[in-house]
Amino acid sequence: MNARTAALDAVVFGVDIQSGDVRGDSPSYALAVFDGESVDRDVVSYRKLRRRIDDEVPAIVATDNMYELAENKDALVHFLGSLPDETKLVQVTGAEQPEPLSRVASRHGVPYGKDPMKEAEAAARLAAANVGQEVTAFTDRTEVKVARGRSTGGGGGWSEDRYTRRIHGSVKRRAREVESELDDAGLAYERDATKKYGGFSNAIFTVEARPSDLPVSTERSGDVRIEIERMRRDGIEFRPLAKRRDHVLVGIDPGTTTAVAVVGLDGEVLDVLSTRTADTAAVIEWIIERGRPIIVAADVEPIPETVEKIRRSFDAAGWEPDRDLPVDTKKHRTREAGYDNDHERDALAAALAAYDDHEDQFERVARKVPPQFEIGAVLARVVADEESVETVLADLQEDDSDGSEDESEHTERELTAEEKQIKRLKARVDRLEGHVDDLQETIRQKDEQLDEYETELSSAKRQERKEARQRREVTRLERENNRLERQVSEKDERIDELEGKLERLKALWKLDHSNFADVSEKKAGLVPVKVIEQFTTDDIEAAQQSFGLAEDDVILLRDASGAGRSTAERLADVNPKVVLRNGGLSDVADRVLFEADIPVAPAEMVTVQEVDELAVARESEVEEAIDDWEERAIERERERTGEMVDQLISEHRAGEIE
Repeated sequence: MNARTAALDAVVFGVDIQSGDVRGDSPSYALAVFDGESVDRDVVSYRKLRRRIDDEVPAIVATDNMYELAENKDALVHFLGSLPDETKLVQVTGAEQPEPLSRVASRHGVPYGKDPMKEAEAAARLAAANVGQEVTAFTDRTEVKVARGRSTGGGGGWSEDRYTRRIHGSVKRRAREVESELDDAGLAYERDATKKYGGFSNAIFTVEARPSDLPVSTERSGDVRIEIERMRRDGIEFRPLAKRRDHVLVGIDPGTTTAVAVVGLDGEVLDVLSTRTADTAAVIEWIIERGRPIIVAADVEPIPETVEKIRRSFDAAGWEPDRDLPVDTKKHRTREAGYDNDHERDALAAALAAYDDHEDQFERVARKVPPQFEIGAVLARVVADEESVETVLADLQEDDSDGSEDESEHTERELTAEEKQIKRLKARVDRLEGHVDDLQETIRQKDEQLDEYETELSSAKRQERKEARQRREVTRLERENNRLERQVSEKDERIDELEGKLERLKALWKLDHSNFADVSEKKAGLVPVKVIEQFTTDDIEAAQQSFGLAEDDVILLRDASGAGRSTAERLADVNPKVVLRNGGLSDVADRVLFEADIPVAPAEMVTVQEVDELAVARESEVEEAIDDWEERAIERERERTGEMVDQLISEHRAGEIE
């Protein structure tokens, strides 16, 4: 976008003295706020004007005399320094020798009246139309100073050395952070740091950017402060809002992707653009920013409608080849130029071919044009309007002589009312025709974009369906993989369990075949003993899982108390050779084991040697314990038989008495 378009995208303040004087105590200002379409008017004091500028941040503050806002140069510099970074001060009547506002407004067709509000509105409209000079006292460089936030004279119980070292270390650390932020923002800068004990006393960064573009801001925090100041110029300078644009040749390759190439009058490639989104108006705007076309060229014959429309908008000459330029020719002509795609290549080839075709003519005209005249302006009329060089030079000399007579008064010939009306009507017709063409081209481009979007949508849907199938397949495979991993994990646990059991059984076998210290190596006479911690069903099951319980095993109960019938029956099902007990059995458990004919003996009768969970005992002592139980069992059976006989006799006698 050019400066004019940028101005209309924001707000412009037009300002003129309403009453009083800026050198007095309380001047008032006529303020016209122009947004490109409507104008809001107000009368404000100087203080309120400054407040509105700070709050609304207009793109331009426009005036016919900059010293209506400041009483002298120093005050003007202060005013410029206090403006927001995004706001320009523009003097619409010129630079050091301004013209009357009425003359400038008349020349640009802007409504004007002597009332201060009318003058403020005229200034706003002129600035929005890119008329005037920007007033500046500052460069686009900014000084960022990172310095001590407090004195180094000691503080709060610290020794002076430690206190100073801490402050200088904080300044150095913050300076490095600022440097990193500037690097991340891609800004060019120079750093000048003053080293002191423990770090930096200050670090000054001179940055090639305005304050609004910096990633840091003014701050004061503890030991460190940051100050930001835009660097001043030597004096007040003026910059024209409308920048000078040289005459150029333009090559255009229209289509879904539009490419534009700009070439100077010396054949140098100045810029190249390719875009799929910009409409014709945006392309024209891009060309305007880069120069004034005298030739608009295409690489095909006949010249496309879009290229012709752009040519008409500049009133430039058109160029087309006798026949479509071959690809080999275009590649050869653009071999030394930089481009990103075939569209840019074709646009470059068109512009360079047009230059080649007119090069001799350019040289002939350049030889005839005196140094005081611009060659581009002469070429524009010779090429586009087919005028002779002599006629153009005569007109330019006449215009120049007319201008020199009035130079002291800065006047230009006033158009008659009829001429102004004709000029306005012609401009309106051209704008309307161009607008119609733009709309038609926009419709065509939108239709093409719609077709492309529908194709892309269809392709995206197919891709989405494909990806959905892939995601479902991946999910299924992940579930299957998780199931298999669980199976492997369960089998690994089972293997570990069985390996542990095997190791325990091996250890038991070794114990079964090892000797006590006082037994000869040839004959140990040992039997394995399987230990159950408590006489409970859970501990019996645990022993079964751990090392297995089998018939004729010797079992040691570390705690035989508390067992019930079901527990005793579970142990009886194993049918051990003997049960060695610590503590007494319950009557129920004792009766179940006795009836199952399972010997039970006190653990003290057998010497048991334990190693971890395994144990062994002398076989002879086990046999003695079994023999002892058998003797007790015979006596117990005899006693039980006697009790039964006595009970039968008692029952018989009781029956006889009855």
